[in-house]
Amino acid sequence: MEANASFLDSAKKQFVYYKTLGEKAIAQLEPEQLFVAVNDDTNSIAVIVNHIAGNMLSRWTDFLTSDGEKQWRDRDAEFENTLQTKEEVLALWEKGWQCLFAALNDLKPEQMMQIIYIRNEGHTVVEAINRQLAHYPYHVGQIVFYAKQLKNTEWDSLSIPKNKSKSYNADKFSKDKIIKHFTDDELDKLKDNSK
Repeated sequence: MEANASFLDSAKKQFVYYKTLGEKAIAQLEPEQLFVAVNDDTNSIAVIVNHIAGNMLSRWTDFLTSDGEKQWRDRDAEFENTLQTKEEVLALWEKGWQCLFAALNDLKPEQMMQIIYIRNEGHTVVEAINRQLAHYPYHVGQIVFYAKQLKNTEWDSLSIPKNKSKSYNADKFSKDKIIKHFTDDELDKLKDNSK
């Protein structure tokens, strides 16, 4: 049971980390840049957000009691450019994440091996969380990469800045060993970068 609680805590921290990464990337862009698609096969950041939010609302609404692919979901429509403003993009982003965190916060460690379904395929709760913990960072990575390409001015690094690995590692190894979640320092660093 302790391992289940630890897993759930770790998953929540990782979701917060990737949510924050996406927000910090989006914050560096001009509103119109969120809607740029370089060709017909490329999604704009706004479309990626629309898809992530649609997935989150479908997967995490009634998480334990109904199939994660809701009948009301129109996945194909998520890839249409329906959002018009940066405010709409951020509001939908937040709505999706709040649905996810509400479901995670309601989970109990003893439910980690319960079976839930996504498109009629059974997953343990752990497997379902891991599935989304792979899916959302994949898209957040797209957002960050695309934002770096679209940025007209200097990019504020969201990770270890280029050519700074040695000093970063020297700082880490200069401290005593400690057991903590890897996102703790990273979230603090992201918060510092926003000041």
